[in-house]
Amino acid sequence: MTTIVEARRQNLTASGAAAVTVVLWASAFVAIRHTGTEFSPGALSLARLLIASAILGVVLLLHPRQEVGRRWPAKRDWPQLLACGLLWFGVYNLALNAAERRLDAGTAAMLVHIAPLLVALLAGLTLGEGFPRMLVIGSLVAFGGVVLIGAATSTGRAETWGVVLCVTAAVSYAIGVVTQKPLLSRLPAAEVTWLACTIGAVVCLPFAPALVDELRSAGGATIWWVIYLGAFPTALGFTTWAFALRRTSAGRMGATTYLVPIVAIVLGWLFLGETPAVLALAGGAVCLSGVAVSRRSR
Repeated sequence: MTTIVEARRQNLTASGAAAVTVVLWASAFVAIRHTGTEFSPGALSLARLLIASAILGVVLLLHPRQEVGRRWPAKRDWPQLLACGLLWFGVYNLALNAAERRLDAGTAAMLVHIAPLLVALLAGLTLGEGFPRMLVIGSLVAFGGVVLIGAATSTGRAETWGVVLCVTAAVSYAIGVVTQKPLLSRLPAAEVTWLACTIGAVVCLPFAPALVDELRSAGGATIWWVIYLGAFPTALGFTTWAFALRRTSAGRMGATTYLVPIVAIVLGWLFLGETPAVLALAGGAVCLSGVAVSRRSR
């Protein structure tokens, strides 16, 4: 009985952390909407990652107690850390920021959200998670919901280079998640996030001159939005993601991110006055159904 209660408590904690991640990642779309006119993709990526790395570094310094005994990665951990930091924190951010300058939000959402399907596929092939029937069905249903949302918000025009960038972002995201998952069994979530975030920031350092120039001309409100992006969707959001990922499968966590477009629609309605189309609302309902199915046991 104690084991069952403890398992339920861990599942509830992981679900809460995943919910925090979904809300914060969705809010990033609202924040990027405010910053995209004054910051280029590379400069914005570098700023977010530098802020997040600094915050997580201070947290780890002030709270040295770790979830596991070892405080520094072993040699075998570094290839996965480098892949996660380079692809998910570096390439993903750069590709997505650049793609959203070439594609409308609906088309970008549809293309980027092939990532959870890729996560489930790669996790089944490389992490031994297999292909649970409910996860596969739920993921396909949720992706159908994303297609409906995209159809409701798309202009119907897609630039080839923008499509390539979105697919690059999706593939980088999927590989980053799959390389991160094994690390979380050996290292604390906050430490993995900090190291990967720092690696991503190093990747984006060539954009430092652009960031300095754009900071000089940016408005105060825009700079605060950049700080928000680094502190909450990046530092906190990726840490709660890693915390939840450590306690569940990569495939199920990937399916949970199908909720991000729904929450982004709600936040856009509340803060930007963007009234969602009826088809987008229907797509959101389909996404919710798919995520619910994907998180069920057989």
